Amino acid sequence: MGIENSDCVNLVFTYGTLKRGFSNHVLLQDLMRTGDAVFKGSYRTLEKYPLVCGPYRVPFLLNMSGSGQFVMGELYAVSARGLARVDELEGTSRGHYERRPIRLTPAGNKEKGGEELLGCSGELTCATEAYYAHESYEEEMWNKNGRKGFEMYSKKEAEGYVKRKDRPQNLSFLDHIRIFVSSPSD
Repeated sequence: MGIENSDCVNLVFTYGTLKRGFSNHVLLQDLMRTGDAVFKGSYRTLEKYPLVCGPYRVPFLLNMSGSGQFVMGELYAVSARGLARVDELEGTSRGHYERRPIRLTPAGNKEKGGEELLGCSGELTCATEAYYAHESYEEEMWNKNGRKGFEMYSKKEAEGYVKRKDRPQNLSFLDHIRIFVSSPSD
């Protein structure tokens, strides 16, 4: 499961490809092996948020509290080094995603960490963050998805997901997003 590390103080809520069983979870597995991440349990958002898919079935959480559904995901505590690696994957310095605060509650099963995580009880608000779609395209992404989201990025939503290395390399990720949101809906 990984080495417990007192440096793992950054709480990150994962809702998409970083979750167990999905393609980018290998990054968190690597971080757990080196003691730079610890799985804390399954959680859901305290408020409703839109969770949608964009180009190549990439999941996006939209920072539009009150819209969408309560979103299910996994919580990890990561070190500063681990957080930097996840930021790199999520493209925070390139305008792909923004890491911002989020409030969570345990998803019913009291897994390791549960409700007493870092001294919090009940709802979890202690510096927990999630990766939201960048604000520069979130509204268009919401409209493109018919202003409908889902509560969990599952195997069904991930069907058709294309790994980064298998996507056309002649365009940037933001170019793919712009093409996706401006293309006619099915």
